[in-house]
Amino acid sequence: MDFPVLAAQPESPASAGAAETAVARAAAPPQNDPLWWRSAVIYQIYIRSFADGNGDGIGDLAGVRKHLGYLRDLGVDAIWFTPWYESPLADGGYDVADYRTINPAFGKLAEAEALIHEALQFGIRTIIDVVPNHISDQHPWFQQALAAAPGSPERERFWFRPGTGPDGDEMPTHWVSNFSGETWTRTTDRDGTPGEWYLHLFTPQQPDLNWNHPDVRAEHEAILKFWFDRGVAGVRIDSAALLVKDADLPEVPEHPGPGEHPNQDRDELHDIYRGWRAIADSYPGTRVLVGEIWLPDIDRFAMYLRPDELHTAFNFDFLARPWNARELRSSIDQTLAAHAPVNAPSTWVLSNHDVTRPVTRYGREDSSFAFVKKRVGTPTDLALGERRARAAALLTAALPGSLYIYQGDELGLPEVEDIPAGRLEDPMHFRSGGIDPGRDGCRVPLPWRGIRPPFGFSPAGASDEPWLPQPESWAHLTVEAEQSNPSSMLWLYRQALRIRRKNDGLGDGPLDWRDGPDDVLVFARGEHFVNVTNLSDAPIALPEHTAILLCSSPLEYGLLPPDSTAWLRTQH
Repeated sequence: MDFPVLAAQPESPASAGAAETAVARAAAPPQNDPLWWRSAVIYQIYIRSFADGNGDGIGDLAGVRKHLGYLRDLGVDAIWFTPWYESPLADGGYDVADYRTINPAFGKLAEAEALIHEALQFGIRTIIDVVPNHISDQHPWFQQALAAAPGSPERERFWFRPGTGPDGDEMPTHWVSNFSGETWTRTTDRDGTPGEWYLHLFTPQQPDLNWNHPDVRAEHEAILKFWFDRGVAGVRIDSAALLVKDADLPEVPEHPGPGEHPNQDRDELHDIYRGWRAIADSYPGTRVLVGEIWLPDIDRFAMYLRPDELHTAFNFDFLARPWNARELRSSIDQTLAAHAPVNAPSTWVLSNHDVTRPVTRYGREDSSFAFVKKRVGTPTDLALGERRARAAALLTAALPGSLYIYQGDELGLPEVEDIPAGRLEDPMHFRSGGIDPGRDGCRVPLPWRGIRPPFGFSPAGASDEPWLPQPESWAHLTVEAEQSNPSSMLWLYRQALRIRRKNDGLGDGPLDWRDGPDDVLVFARGEHFVNVTNLSDAPIALPEHTAILLCSSPLEYGLLPPDSTAWLRTQH
């Protein structure tokens, strides 16, 4: 059926925009709020691609510090940095060589400390990344292990094993890498003969740690304290469900039951995170633990969020669903139901540094996401993708819990799919034999201003071009161009976050579904807010309302067009 319509007009974008920054600053949450993380808007910074402060073509801490005002005006509560540590960058920094040193390409430890405290002056907390499953093959521990003999204490921190077969030339297991290909690499002994094999669930440059070893546990607890002592408000835990392995190293069963997989979601993980939570809780304020947990079993996922373990975890199920009302509602319902028993807030995210950008993904015939399905040359309709990405931005911002925004999504950047082969760096691309386009396309440096590359990413006169090339067509997608354009994606995001912060019914709290047409998601938050997302192929009438707070697309003769979201103020 159609909704009845009351005459109502959207709030004036001009008047709202004029007051936007002042409202965002005035309504910033207090820094001593112990529950800040339950409703926080968290902005992900992939530091190599955010802003280049010294002109070498690589994003750095100086570039981030320069743009803290931009992040404040956007309306975020916290920033999450992907790894900024010393690293050979075999996997974009997720191969850490030293957790207590900043990668020289990004700056120095003193700059990181200054950034943490400067961000707080803008009302922005800092979350850092830790990668506990593995380290870099250049880490001193692994170099010591390679130099030591089989069976030595140095090797016990990792998974060194003899090979199988008559000459030991077959891998100890046939586990499949998260980056495609094999999970074992054979070493060479001092005399030049083939030696033991070592385990790596990702690239050979990322040897897996043995979490049964007390040194591994003690070192990571010390790393947490090191950064908490420097003022970080939280830690995002990479590949959080992969740390513990079955010490017998069995093959993966065809259909492993709960806790039966030899290298994923082992029950022993929970004791590790209870120890981490005790450390976090020993510091003043709330220092949050955020897990990157890809699990199809929602109930197993929720176990990590019990009161004495992680505070929150990324909800990848919603991100992976196609642009379909039934699919999205199912994900929302399952997610909220799984979090309810442990009283943990849900998290909502549309993309990150690993995932095809929404503007590109939502324009495809198959708008769902899965790493195994990524293929070079997949066509997309960018105009359709942009409409849906705008609608999805409002939909996710209205859902209960915390919201993550990946840098550049607020500008509507598309995936860059024509990077020259010689400039690609992502190991996922190379280990797939070129079938998988890899993740470089969502990591292209941000455009800030100007009409041609580097679009202000690097300072004027910089001699080096950005580490990944920016499309010439991005002139209309710069921050400078969008912040003065009321129809831009940046304008939409700023307005949405302003409304979200002002409205007590948004963020953490209940969601009440309302009746509506097929392929339309209608729900209420608080007493006077209703979200309407039209995923049908026809315009629809809006439910009764007193004002349109924000709309992702212009109304068509008073109707909400397809692939659009409206935020409404209601009487009750």
